[in-house]
Amino acid sequence: MRALLKQIFSFGLIGFVNAGVDTAVFFAAIQFLTGNLIVANICAWAVAVSCSYALNSRFTFRKPFRLQDYLFFAATQIGGLVANTTALVLTAPLVPLIVAKIIAIGFGFVVNFTLARFIVFRTVK
Repeated sequence: MRALLKQIFSFGLIGFVNAGVDTAVFFAAIQFLTGNLIVANICAWAVAVSCSYALNSRFTFRKPFRLQDYLFFAATQIGGLVANTTALVLTAPLVPLIVAKIIAIGFGFVVNFTLARFIVFRTVK
């Protein structure tokens, strides 16, 4: 249980850093590339998922970097992208965009950790 809590803490800390990356890229995309929330969110996800894989493989799950694992990680994180984008689109008309983005990141975090922990970085015995 202690190891799981340590992983959750590490994943959350890295997620906090990635939330900053995601948010910065999202608002840059909105400002300079597109006014479309979904397109901007996909751009932000593409950058953040790469950062997330690198940091989580090294610090949270202590696994070596492998292209095959990165591609698998990115594919599993599509679930988080869907949760994040859905929450963003549903909340954006109701609250300021920054608040909607924060809510969306929270939904994505739950899905992403679950997928990373039990599918990508699982411990095989």
